[in-house]
Amino acid sequence: MSLAVGIVGLPNVGKSTLFNALLKKQQAYVANFPFATIEPNVGIVPVPDERLATLAEIVKKSEGMATLPPEVPATCEFVDIAGLIAGAHKGEGLGNKFLSHIREVDAICHVIRVFSDPDVIKKGVVDPKSDFETVKTELDLADLETVENHTKKKNADVEALPLFSKKPVLAVLNVDEGDLKNASVLEAKYSAELGIDKNAVVTISAKVEAELSELAEEDQKTYLGELGIDKSGLERLIQKAFATLGLITFLTAGVKEVRAWTIKQGTNAQNAAGVIHTDFIKNFIKADVCDFADFISAGGWKNARELGKVRSEGRDYIISDGDVVEFKIGV
Repeated sequence: MSLAVGIVGLPNVGKSTLFNALLKKQQAYVANFPFATIEPNVGIVPVPDERLATLAEIVKKSEGMATLPPEVPATCEFVDIAGLIAGAHKGEGLGNKFLSHIREVDAICHVIRVFSDPDVIKKGVVDPKSDFETVKTELDLADLETVENHTKKKNADVEALPLFSKKPVLAVLNVDEGDLKNASVLEAKYSAELGIDKNAVVTISAKVEAELSELAEEDQKTYLGELGIDKSGLERLIQKAFATLGLITFLTAGVKEVRAWTIKQGTNAQNAAGVIHTDFIKNFIKADVCDFADFISAGGWKNARELGKVRSEGRDYIISDGDVVEFKIGV
């Protein structure tokens, strides 16, 4: 399964800057995986996961490979909802066109202006709380209109409607770069003001994200260190989105590829196998499972098995985040 996040916000809050930075990360991803098809208002970016590079090194060594196996990360899809202004639910701006794109996303991400750049006009922007409530009101009104239109139909089932109010909410505080080091304080403050769980609030500088997208990986780490932070805003956003939606990743490691797979927390082994291929559900036999740390210290599948670090689990085993898994599938 993949994670889809809809980005909403008033004009001039930095949403486009953030989304363009995401698109630059997407371009690097698509260059390696040309089968990906991206719409103009959708960005699909890899979920940062340092475990994959480590797995690749272990597989290369243990399997006597000349080159590293490909790394295939989990992905996060960001849907940009442009033109969302007061009256969007009535079609003001490009409201109706873009609201339709957010119906099927897993979570809604509100980008809120907290930065103080005087060169960026604050047209339609008042203060963080008012801005958040303006956008939320438009989504609530759009829900109301959807319900009213649906109830006019015979035998209409309102419970099946993809309403915005049913979706988890994330808040991105777009701050000045100098405020990034005070992220936890700002997140606590605006969590209380906006009435959102602190774990669903993330502090980002869209300007910094745009600059990071132009840098090589090592230069990114240096720049982040200079700002007093250790992770990019994108990485923290994805991590909080995963936590908000109760998602985890398990890993597979072989000569063909090392890969991260996204599942819901609490998923059993049989259904996790189905994420790889739906036929694996009915043909599931067992899952060989090794803790990530044990897999690395043992140096791969062969040694991990000899050391007794690989467990043979049945269909009801609940997959944990970071489990390295090899599924046994019948014909």
